[in-house]
Amino acid sequence: MPRQFDGRKVRAVRRGRELSQKQLGACEGVGVSGPTVARWESGDEMPKGDKLPAIAAALGQPLDALFPHEGPADLQLLRCDAGLSVAQAAAVIDATRVPLANAESGRRRLQDAYVGPLADAYGVTREELLAAQDVSFGLRTARASAPSRDEQPSLPRTVAEKINYLLQYGYEGQTAPSDEQIAQAVNEHARAHGRMGSTTADDIAALREGATTDVSDSVRAGLAHALQVDAALFRDDEELSPTVREFLAAVRFFRSIQEGQILGLAARGNHTGLSAETMTKINEIVGELKHKLPGVEDGS
Repeated sequence: MPRQFDGRKVRAVRRGRELSQKQLGACEGVGVSGPTVARWESGDEMPKGDKLPAIAAALGQPLDALFPHEGPADLQLLRCDAGLSVAQAAAVIDATRVPLANAESGRRRLQDAYVGPLADAYGVTREELLAAQDVSFGLRTARASAPSRDEQPSLPRTVAEKINYLLQYGYEGQTAPSDEQIAQAVNEHARAHGRMGSTTADDIAALREGATTDVSDSVRAGLAHALQVDAALFRDDEELSPTVREFLAAVRFFRSIQEGQILGLAARGNHTGLSAETMTKINEIVGELKHKLPGVEDGS
């Protein structure tokens, strides 16, 4: 979410520092005329987001105090907080504005080669930049932490978002499959159904990054097989529903104590996933009985 700009607050702080509108506009990084500052303060215009750090610095105010924002940072906010325009950020990765515009608007993810240079330019870690990219694509929480029950990530819609969601949240306590392992499983599924499997690890990477959006039914079915979910999940515009999310939460727990046996059973058991009520009840029962299960020590 973009930072909040209050022109009246800017006017009050500017006057408190005994700066004219012309002087504020002439400060390093602000670079506008006095009349432009006047329009900002009156609410007739808004400054570009990448100018807010310079305005805050010129007024001697912390960025978060003068221009607060709600929720986790997205890619656009990281870029603006670094004081970079789209053109300047594009120059960092030696590309046109298109990859950045696509990523910031949630249409296509950044190529992996762009992540490191942009993270350095924005003054964040790779993990923080990838977390911000998830926010831009509607996944509200950072990759490094699982969502609480009160703050679940927005539901993924595209094939790329679904793959990344499943890899992120479906393998708690385990190592998620690599692109090569997913490609191998997709090919095995294709051959088992009389088709030639030719999917490569690069193909899977392109799917995850959103570089490839045209996905055949065979590959969709293979992805569902590889990630052990129902094939309906990978249909066009099919969201990951709260029911499936409850299912995944239960699967993560079951897999930690039964080495994935429940996952295969549930995946084969029905085509829509267990109901949220059923999975909630299962979680309650397991919570009560987990210390009595074979091989599970007390306090584990």
